[in-house]
Amino acid sequence: MTAVVAGRPATASAPSRRKASRARSMSGSVLRTAALWSASVVLGLAVWSFLAWWYGPTTMASPTAVVSAAKELSDSGVLWSSIQASAGRILIGWALGVVVGAPVGILMGRIDIVRQLLDPYIEFFRFIPPIAFVTLAVVWFGIGETSKIVLIFYTSVFIVTVSTIAATVAISDNKLQAAANLGAGRFQIMKTVVLPSTVPGIVTGARLAMGNSFLTIVSAEIVAANAGIGSMIWQARNYGRIDWTFVGIITLGIMGFLFDRILRTVSTRFLGKYGVK
Repeated sequence: MTAVVAGRPATASAPSRRKASRARSMSGSVLRTAALWSASVVLGLAVWSFLAWWYGPTTMASPTAVVSAAKELSDSGVLWSSIQASAGRILIGWALGVVVGAPVGILMGRIDIVRQLLDPYIEFFRFIPPIAFVTLAVVWFGIGETSKIVLIFYTSVFIVTVSTIAATVAISDNKLQAAANLGAGRFQIMKTVVLPSTVPGIVTGARLAMGNSFLTIVSAEIVAANAGIGSMIWQARNYGRIDWTFVGIITLGIMGFLFDRILRTVSTRFLGKYGVK
């Protein structure tokens, strides 16, 4: 009896020890990741500083020069207005591309006649870079916000459409047949089988489209824009400010990183039940 009672605390404490072990393992993993990130940043800054010293300030701005230029642009308000302008154009054009591309991709993946009708246009236009339409966009839509948003939409919609088509076509026939055998109609199959199965493909296409949107915004703003990161980079060229150019490039990288992180976090949190990771 005494042995049984004495053994209980050890048995009860086993889950606690496992939890503590997992917590220590996770903590160690986080610390290792943070250490590797810090080492990578320090190494990158060291290489950058060396290259700036080697080639000189007229060719490559040093980290300290870029920080000084960022402060200058921030104090004047140019940096923040440029970020706001570019971010707004990217988000609107990208969102429109996702809203249009996802349903078109599902329809093309599920209905053969729709795919046969639209596939030639998708395969033709998705290989033409948006920069080729910059002049036409300005002529057709003017130098205002519409032309930039249209170009972002153009670069996003085909990526989302193709990714959604692939996810729709990949749905197992057994799932569709099982739903039909259980009495589900077309609308129910679309709602309970097709849409949940295509969510990961739509999210993947949306993330890829977000990256391409940043590639397009610079060319669109260089041609016709008074504000935006692309416009700021072009003005840096005109004024011979290589440090401003570096500020614009780094700002685009930071914005893209943050946008993708936010999109991935939100998708995982709210769409994780559909297999989004």
